[in-house]
Parts: sequence; C-alpha cells; structure tokens
Amino acid sequence: MATTEPKVAQRGPYKMKVEAKTYAWCACGRSENQPFCDGSHKITDIKPIIQRFAEAREVSWCGCKHSGTKPFCDGTHRKV
Repeated sequence: MATTEPKVAQRGPYKMKVEAKTYAWCACGRSENQPFCDGSHKITDIKPIIQRFAEAREVSWCGCKHSGTKPFCDGTHRKV
C-alpha cells in the first residue's frame, strides 16, 4: 500500500537562490536530491509540486514537507 505521510527531510528550510525556470519540489521527503524530486515518490501516492519562477530570486523551500504554504517554508518545522 502506498504511503500518504511525507517523510521529514530536514527540520528547517532549504534557503537558496533559484533561476528563472521550473523546479519539481520533493513533497514526499524521500529524494536524495533535496529539496528537489528524484522520482523516489513512486513508492508513495505523493506527487512533487511543480514551481515556475519568472525571474531569479532567493527562496526558502520547505524541508519538513508539512508546510501550509508548500513548497515554501512557513515555520511548521518548529512543530513537527
């Protein structure tokens, strides 16, 4: 049976500069390429979130996978 609960990859955000392009954020927490998807979700029913940026900027990707503002950090990692 597929897993529905995401795995906590990191108890804090992945802060980084992104380019103007499309990213696939890992929502399951199993990727070896955090915070991005590497296909590890295939054993779950969780799908990555596709995020497109029109310009380069700094972002804080959610690392705990439980944010209310996925794929971005909202501080939920302090509670999980």
